[in-house]
Order: sequence, then structure tokens, then C-alpha cells
Amino acid sequence: MESAPQPFFAFNMPLPSSLLPVLALLLNALIWGLAWWPFRLMHGAGLHPLWATAVMYSGVLATLLALRPGLIAQLRAHPQLWLLAVCSGLNNVAFNWAVTVGDVVRVILLFYLMPAWAVLLAWRILGERPTPMALARLLLAFGGVLLVLVPAGASPGQLLHGLSMADGLALLGGFMFAMTNVTLRRLSAVPGQARMCAMFGGCLLMALAAASLGSRVGVVEPFPAFNATWAVTAAVLAALLLLGNWALQFGAARLAAGTTAVVLLSEVVFASVSSVLLSAAQLQPRTLLGGGLIVTASLLAALQRR
Repeated sequence: MESAPQPFFAFNMPLPSSLLPVLALLLNALIWGLAWWPFRLMHGAGLHPLWATAVMYSGVLATLLALRPGLIAQLRAHPQLWLLAVCSGLNNVAFNWAVTVGDVVRVILLFYLMPAWAVLLAWRILGERPTPMALARLLLAFGGVLLVLVPAGASPGQLLHGLSMADGLALLGGFMFAMTNVTLRRLSAVPGQARMCAMFGGCLLMALAAASLGSRVGVVEPFPAFNATWAVTAAVLAALLLLGNWALQFGAARLAAGTTAVVLLSEVVFASVSSVLLSAAQLQPRTLLGGGLIVTASLLAALQRR
């Protein structure tokens, strides 16, 4: 089993109780589960989520390189990290865009199709033949997706008619998240800090590339004039993402991989409850049922890893 990467920040405390790593993972899930709100706040102030992603990760990356300047040499020594950077960047770009413009619950559920994609990618890339249980989880997850995406009374063949841009971005984000995880396993011999730096750098580069291309074709608004609302929100969210990354590494280094995955599923709860309370999502019976199937598939995958 791959060891968890060491945190960027030293943590000079005695070995914590078993509850502290769980609380750290819950903090990470809470930050990402509520991230849709600041993205929408910045979008309302004129900053598109792609530009917002670029602004935030430029600050995050600058901070990390200032704290660990030796990471640049590690990145040069491992050119295969470029694949990780691209996969992680596209994952982040797609998710941030989708959660800003789409129904939050629907986006989160489609994004958490990731374990199903991981089965297929591990089969194709790593040569890991899926077990009967893995195939059962695959069917369970895709069955949930059909319930979420296909309108009531429509046939599965009409899937594309009900697919919005946010739905497509969420599916792409989940697929690239799975690709990121598979790539991380292939690069397990590369130092953990170099991998994390490549992921943050990929988020910055892919956001800049997508925003620039989107501006040229008229899909993305040009970078706006300075505004205190989006500037302060971006700075706060960037700091929270750094905190969340530290919390994730701290918790994952001290818990079994399956336990980590189960705890991180709480992001679905945080995002769903907050978005419904703030009228950013609608809970329909088909969405709840389909979401239940998707989350169950993810939970079974996590329990198997445990």
C-alpha cells in the first residue's frame, strides 16, 4: 500500500489520539464541501471560476515554493509528473466550474462517480482485472448516474437530452480525479511533496490555459478589474485550501486508506446540506435514490480497501 505523503508543514506534537486524524479529515471534507459558496461569491463579483482557480493556486504554489524551494529540483528530476499535473489540473478546473454554475448536489454526486472510473482505469492502465465485487460496484454507480441524469419518464437513450454543461464538467472532473489517483499510484516512488507540488502547479496551468482559451471563444468572461470582494475571497479560500491539504495529509498518514475514504465521503453531506439550505440545489426523489446508489458504491469501495 502506498504510504501517505509527508505534510508540507511540520507538526511538532506528541502522537495524537485516534480522534484527531478523523477530525482533520472532516475539516478537509468541510472545506471542499463548502467551497462552492466562495466560488459563486467570486463569480457574482465578476471573477469566473477558471480565473478564480488560477488566482488561488498561484498564491498556494508561491507559498509552497517559498517554504520548500528544493521542490523545483525534485520536479525537474521527475518529468513524468507532468501527467499528474495535467490530470489534477483538469480535475480541479472541471469541478470548480461545475460547482459554480450547476446544481451543487447533482454536481457532487456525479463527481463521486470517481470510484467507478477508477475500476476501469486501473484495469486499462495498471492491468488490475476487476473482481466480481468491483464490477457490481461499477453497475451500482452507473445505475445511480442514470437515475440522476435521465428525467423521469424518459428512456436511458435520452440521456444526452438532459445533460447540462455542469453535468458534463462534473463527469469530466470525476474521471480526471480517478485518473489522478491512478497516476499517483504509478508514481508512488516519487517523493510525496514533489507530487503535491506538481498537482498544485497543474491546477494553476490548466486553469490559465482553459480560461485563456475560453475567453477567446467567448465562453469565459475576460479577467475583471480588481475588486475587493473577489480578491479577499480568493485569498481566504486559498489559505483554507492549504489548511485542507495539510489536514488531509495529516489524517491520511495516520489512518487506514479505507477509513480515510469513508470519512471523506462526508463532503457529500456538507455540500448537499449547505447548498439546499442556501437554495443552490434541489433534492428530488430520483436524485436522492441515484445519489444513494453512487455513495453506496463509493462506500463499498472504501470498505474493501479498509
